[in-house]
Amino acid sequence: MTDADWPPAVTTRNEDRHSPFVLLCEHASRHIPSEYANLGLPEAEVRRHIGWDIGAADVATRLSDRLDAPLFLAGYSRLLIDLNRPPQSRTLIPARSEATEIPGNRNLDDGERQRRIGRIFKPFHDRVASVLDDRLARGVPTILVTVHSFTPVYLGKSRPWHAGILFNRAEAFAHRLIERLSAETDLVIAANEPYRITADEDYAIPLHGEVRGLDAVLIEIRSDGIDTIEGASRWAERLALALAPEAG
Repeated sequence: MTDADWPPAVTTRNEDRHSPFVLLCEHASRHIPSEYANLGLPEAEVRRHIGWDIGAADVATRLSDRLDAPLFLAGYSRLLIDLNRPPQSRTLIPARSEATEIPGNRNLDDGERQRRIGRIFKPFHDRVASVLDDRLARGVPTILVTVHSFTPVYLGKSRPWHAGILFNRAEAFAHRLIERLSAETDLVIAANEPYRITADEDYAIPLHGEVRGLDAVLIEIRSDGIDTIEGASRWAERLALALAPEAG
């Protein structure tokens, strides 16, 4: 059962479509149920990038419609639990994000940890896994693409990239995507920046994508390029055109 304070852990869009792409947006929402009192943070902190990936849901939604592709959107803030971390990760429920301490995540007992896993983490990933396994069983070609955003400055260090394509095994697919996006000469598109995919700190690419033998990439877009509807629309169209050849 859900209500306004406890919405579904995952919202889907175009779930029954047969595009080769399946899209995830694990940091789509900054929602925290009222019982958590913003985990002891001012509302302004939750609205910052530590609470969600600014602009990512807007890009992912428009990209889903443009590609006619299934999309899975998270319903809760990553401050409660980070859906792109494996359960054993120390940052699954962060006690600190960037330079900000998260009072409501300090000294959690196992009961509260398991509550968040059972109510938010598991329903999201079970739904994604079910759809991916069904597509594979029916022989539907599938490429996994996750949509994220990153801050222009992190802990005082500027980031020069407009976007990064993060990958592990899907090197050929990732480099084709980078090449197509780099055709716009004013864009700086990086491989595996500003982060790297690792089995210890990432979930979707290794565990939803690579375990199933799928090409899988994580798209990171600098948030100052998608923090408006106009910017999100431009990036969704740009990505749709860069991805479109894979649908042929």
